[in-house]
Amino acid sequence: MKNINRLTKWRHLSSAISVAVVLISLSIIAVKGFNWGLDFTGGVVAEVTMSPKITASEIQPLMNAASKQDVSVISAGEPGRWVIRYGLPDSVKNIDSNSENTSVLDVKQVLSPLDSNVKLINSSVVGPQVGQELAEQGGLALLIAMLCILGYLSYRFEWRLAAGSLCALIHDVIFVLAFFSLSQMEFNLTVLAAILAILGYSLNDSIIIADRIREVLIAKPNAKTADSNNEAVVATFSRTMVTSGTTLLTVVALWIMGGAPLEGFSIAMFIGILTGTWSSISVGTVLPEKLGLLPEHYKIEALPETP
Repeated sequence: MKNINRLTKWRHLSSAISVAVVLISLSIIAVKGFNWGLDFTGGVVAEVTMSPKITASEIQPLMNAASKQDVSVISAGEPGRWVIRYGLPDSVKNIDSNSENTSVLDVKQVLSPLDSNVKLINSSVVGPQVGQELAEQGGLALLIAMLCILGYLSYRFEWRLAAGSLCALIHDVIFVLAFFSLSQMEFNLTVLAAILAILGYSLNDSIIIADRIREVLIAKPNAKTADSNNEAVVATFSRTMVTSGTTLLTVVALWIMGGAPLEGFSIAMFIGILTGTWSSISVGTVLPEKLGLLPEHYKIEALPETP
């Protein structure tokens, strides 16, 4: 009985922590905003090869001075191969993304003081209009995903359990967004893809626990809701830890081996899996209690004998 009471207190305490973290996260997002990637703001991406002895700290000052802005210089995974990303100058904001003159700056000339044999492998432009459309489509995709999840949860569960699962999903997304806002890491399409993946992963975890809660409420109609929730958490805990642990191992491998292009995706997934496991147990089980979930809500009513 003591362990059950401790679990109830732990779930309520963790839920209170989650509420506090969400409020802090929203404040961070409102104050700092996001470091939008070129996918959303428009800009130029150029890939070059040069002497392996040259470092990013040597390339960046030259590119910053030439473009009059902060330029991102990322290793492409091979010695001497770099991906250079910078925004479009105001004078060329109306450039056509299909134009052959995609480098805007003559990268080879800018970097020639470092190496006379600089080779421009490829370059591409994301126009501001394209970036705006991507941002709108990304937001629309996120909204549609949330609405579909809301509809599914409402159909699958009683609305109180559905509300708990949905709030757990929102908690996870806000936490990931706050991390990128606080760290000012680049928010690009791969990060958006990770957030959509987090929705699916966290939803799976919440459904497993919510389904078990429903089973216990039906099997033990005289038990307290808190005790039923505790039993459901204990019954699914080992499965949750194994699933989350193995998924984290995969994400860590992707983080280490994927390099800079997949760093944002891997970090977002790593945080999302941790917070998804946490919120499914805390927010997903405590909120239905606070909303008055009872075994009676799943009581099976006998059909009348006469039509």
